[in-house]
Amino acid sequence: MTYRFVTLLILLSSLFFHSACSQNRQTTPQYDTIPLETKIGQMLMVGFHGFSVSDTSHIIRDITEYKTGGVILFDYHVPERSPNRNIESPSQTTQLIHDLQALSEVPLFMAVDQEGGRVARLKTDRDFPQHRSAAYLGKLNNPDSTRYFARSMAKSLHELGFNVNFAPVVDLNTNPQNPVIGMLDRSFGPDTDTVTMQASIFLNEFTKQGILGVLKHFPGHGSAWNDSHVGMADVTDTWDPVELEPYRMLAEGNDPFAVMTAHVLNQNLDSEWPATLSAVIQNGILREEIGFQGVLFSDDMQMDAIRSFYGLETSVERAIAAGVDVLVFANNSVYDPEIVPTVTAIIKDLVNSGTISEERIDLSYRRIIAEKNRLLSGKLE
Repeated sequence: MTYRFVTLLILLSSLFFHSACSQNRQTTPQYDTIPLETKIGQMLMVGFHGFSVSDTSHIIRDITEYKTGGVILFDYHVPERSPNRNIESPSQTTQLIHDLQALSEVPLFMAVDQEGGRVARLKTDRDFPQHRSAAYLGKLNNPDSTRYFARSMAKSLHELGFNVNFAPVVDLNTNPQNPVIGMLDRSFGPDTDTVTMQASIFLNEFTKQGILGVLKHFPGHGSAWNDSHVGMADVTDTWDPVELEPYRMLAEGNDPFAVMTAHVLNQNLDSEWPATLSAVIQNGILREEIGFQGVLFSDDMQMDAIRSFYGLETSVERAIAAGVDVLVFANNSVYDPEIVPTVTAIIKDLVNSGTISEERIDLSYRRIIAEKNRLLSGKLE
């Protein structure tokens, strides 16, 4: 651990929220001394186009000026249908992550979607190790084999410098014809116990390597018939409450994790809002019923299921009200270099108008910083 990161650890540790029931830790400091803009910045994760930080100007500005708390990397640039995005080779990716971290006063969430199989941003033709799909491992259903591949993935991510992986998928494969889950081999299978066991192994290996695993997509995307990247996915008639069980069981385990929301409409749970924008689903079911208190990431807020139906201002307001801690703007459905300053201004206006309280922003800020503290200090285990 470098001197810079030890110094940051000491700084961050002095700021973090700790439960009053922990007798051997200090209680929270005065959060009103931290600028609102800094808190908002930590709630944003953004993508950008470039193999190095010098390839684009906005990511430097987003991190240094707007205090953006997270960056997500991709191998393919969808808006231009080009393989030239962020990930070219192991050495280049390592250098890019190092340079991004060097821009930030507070360590970044450095994220990737590395599920294995067809959803792999780190591809073998760019000299990254092969990682098997969830469907392959679920059908094999051999804990030793799963641990072997999970350990390989975790070590690779750690060596590159990632600290967040948007995996494992815990959607049940209840609809094998689902174009974005079942047809892409992203689910461990239809059986709750199999999915939970497989996911728990990945979380355990991620934890050992200082990687925050992110379960997705809450409250379940496996039964959908369409893709939320290109439109609204309505699971009202296909979703089953059993899809919540992997989250319940994993919440009872020892390994920490984050959760990603699903852009699905489920009128059995919320008659008006899709899950990402639903306080009933995120605060009510995930936080209160299941008891999850970790960091909640949105799925990409620029996907059509959100962007085309609700617009930016409404979706940002509703996602924060629903309990989302980190709003993800991947810049890989549409590309908007001004998305960070635009969203920052929206959230500031919501706070200044009283629509969203600063206490609500503080709550997400504390969760995010506490998670970064554990990652930085190696206390995830």
